[in-house]
Amino acid sequence: MAITVDAHHHFWDTSDARFDYYWMTDDLAPIRGRYGPAELRPWLAENGVDRTVVVQTIPSLLETEEFLATAATTDFVAGVVGWVDLVDPAAGDMISALQARIHGDKLVSIRHQAHDEPDPDWLGRRDVRLGVQAVLDAGLAYDILVRSRELPSALRLVASIPDGRFVVDHIAKPNIAKREIEPWATRMRPLADFPNVFVKVSGMITEADWQDWRPDDLRPYVQRLLEWFGPERLMFGSDWPVCQLAGTYSMVHAAALHALGELSDSERELVMGGTAAAAYRLQLQG
Repeated sequence: MAITVDAHHHFWDTSDARFDYYWMTDDLAPIRGRYGPAELRPWLAENGVDRTVVVQTIPSLLETEEFLATAATTDFVAGVVGWVDLVDPAAGDMISALQARIHGDKLVSIRHQAHDEPDPDWLGRRDVRLGVQAVLDAGLAYDILVRSRELPSALRLVASIPDGRFVVDHIAKPNIAKREIEPWATRMRPLADFPNVFVKVSGMITEADWQDWRPDDLRPYVQRLLEWFGPERLMFGSDWPVCQLAGTYSMVHAAALHALGELSDSERELVMGGTAAAAYRLQLQG
């Protein structure tokens, strides 16, 4: 039986004064609290998910170190998407230090909240590109967190480093609440021309109407992604616990399967695990 993977979730404890969850504004108050392996495990069991990838939430090396430590003691965490300061000339050294830690081999990618940067072309800056190159030179993938505004910059970044592995998070966050296809589609489609670009089928219900979304709302976006990228470059992610603003883990899982529509068993297995294993080079056995 194929191993299933949730390629995108988070852990946090908002009572931990060491971490500044700057993005967790008052409208996100329902997801404040502690969310760790113990809270996630029942959801994985309920939905038949075997392994996961935990993803950074803030620009913090300490958080990345904590996630690696958690991965070392949590049987279902197969990978960590961490953070380093990409514009620091020592970014490569930071990555090497993370990889040298116990279970540093579970560091599979680096991410920065590019969509929070005032400059829509932040990813196109030379110093950022050098930092991303250091990530890729270390054998890691790079997770691209953008909205439609930053997609042109993301495309230029990918085109400038054609041999790297890139993963676009949350299908680049189109405005599903308003059922807007453009400009997302026009800006997203060219990324499919690069076979080294993968996309997470994740984060969609929180881009929809939190109170009144339906699984059918997601289909127009996911069906386009299937046409452009194929199942071999799409991967499921829950975005738990952020998803709880609009629905439970099980609702996200069911909605993703619905939006994917009629796939063969082998195609569905790719989206629900195989693609994540390949893109992140996860060690899933044992």
